[in-house]
Amino acid sequence: MVALLLCLPVRAEPVLVAAASSLKFALEEVLQGYQAEGKGEIQLVFGSSGNFYRQIRQSAPYQLYLSADESYVQQLQRAGLTEGEGVVYCVGRLAYFAPTGSRLQPEQGVEDLRRALEEKRLTRFAIANPAHAPYGRAAREVLQRLQLMESIGPYLVMGENVSQATQFATSGATDGGLIAYSLAVSPPIAARGRYSLVPDHLYQPLLHRAVLIKGAGAGARSLYTYLQSEAAKRVFARHGFGL
Repeated sequence: MVALLLCLPVRAEPVLVAAASSLKFALEEVLQGYQAEGKGEIQLVFGSSGNFYRQIRQSAPYQLYLSADESYVQQLQRAGLTEGEGVVYCVGRLAYFAPTGSRLQPEQGVEDLRRALEEKRLTRFAIANPAHAPYGRAAREVLQRLQLMESIGPYLVMGENVSQATQFATSGATDGGLIAYSLAVSPPIAARGRYSLVPDHLYQPLLHRAVLIKGAGAGARSLYTYLQSEAAKRVFARHGFGL
């Protein structure tokens, strides 16, 4: 009996991947294609890139880090915690979103926010927290470039990450928000309201960079390679990312 038990195969632990919230729908589809090829088990954890950065600095057991802000990857590289500089695998975009029933008019473009403030059509507006969420920093930059940050400041509701900001913007908890375009175009989110693409000259490019963490295993390396494949790129493009 003991000998038989010793011969049983040991199930490998899933590869733990830290992924920016903006990737949720796209990365889940990428993973379907990856695992259809008979690859190993992957566990995706979605959150803010800044929080993942701090967790990795504190030895969290992630093997692959998919950040929405390449500066976090660069800092980890300088700290000697990554295997190389990683690779930019897609570019994020911002959307101006308003839920069904909101008096905001995203189809008029992001300049509608100025008119909404003047006409008192805005009472609460969602963005991700700029302190640790790249899409929050991009949203703040848009508002600053439009010279609206001071006037809209009292109405801002901060999400812990762009997924939570999207929940606020789609649920009616706010009048709308600046969220990831990749989330806005997904069928579950798009069905809840209206949106428009924010011009990319209003904020610095959201370069999403992937990197292997020191000591990453074969499964993480395999997924890292697959993220750079044409099949994965087609999925990212379909979900609204730039390449």
